Amino acid sequence: MIDMAPTPPGDGSTRIHVVSDVHGNARDLAKAGEGADALVCLGDLILFLDYADHSRGIFPDLFGVENADRIVELRTARRFAEAREFGKRLWAGVEGDRARLIEQAVRKQYAELFAAFPTPTYATYGNVDMPPLWKEYAREGTTVLDGQRVEIAGRVFGFVGGGLRTPMRTPYEIGDEEYAAKIEAVGEVDVLCTHIPPDVPELVYDTVARRFERGSRALLDAIRRTRPRYALFGHVHQPLVRRMRIGATECVNVGHFAGTGRPWVLRW
Repeated sequence: MIDMAPTPPGDGSTRIHVVSDVHGNARDLAKAGEGADALVCLGDLILFLDYADHSRGIFPDLFGVENADRIVELRTARRFAEAREFGKRLWAGVEGDRARLIEQAVRKQYAELFAAFPTPTYATYGNVDMPPLWKEYAREGTTVLDGQRVEIAGRVFGFVGGGLRTPMRTPYEIGDEEYAAKIEAVGEVDVLCTHIPPDVPELVYDTVARRFERGSRALLDAIRRTRPRYALFGHVHQPLVRRMRIGATECVNVGHFAGTGRPWVLRW
């Protein structure tokens, strides 16, 4: 079931579809903009490793399913140091430069995923994305924003991409101060779009992974201060709470698109 937002004042003629955590699902991404005036993507296009199906992603392609099973076991147990050592041993047995091999695999996924974006698409980065490559694949009709704002059908949308630093060390994790500066640069908007949620326990807890993901305190403070109509985000695949109100703002986890294949819908 698609989680439909309450319709803001207006005639309901504008329809925006929002996705996050695409993780390689190009097939459904190609249909995600059907019937919409625009698509908004909140990042995590790349699939390094599918925690539900360990045969999918860059990691099992390189090292096989058995090793993918082991790395998931270690990470799920939060044994991150052991997971890193295990990964080092695997890479030591691979011919070729690690960075080059990963980039080749990422480029292959990006080529397919960016080709699937409808026009217009407004997108920001997730924590597993590689921002330097996006400019090579974003076609005309796809606008990439990070710490920036844009008007879509008469509403002002602000975008802040990436995640905060964690023991997972995913590709686009940044420091708290840098992230807060991007939030500040966006300022007051109608719809605040980020990859990670505000730092609220109910919104950052993953019920399947059984852990708290990192949310942003700066984002939470900005929501309270600037009072956007909506704060939209993803990152937590199976959250304890998918939506809640913080003051005047409806905060919504738009869903794990890789799993559902369906966008969240915003209308006004």
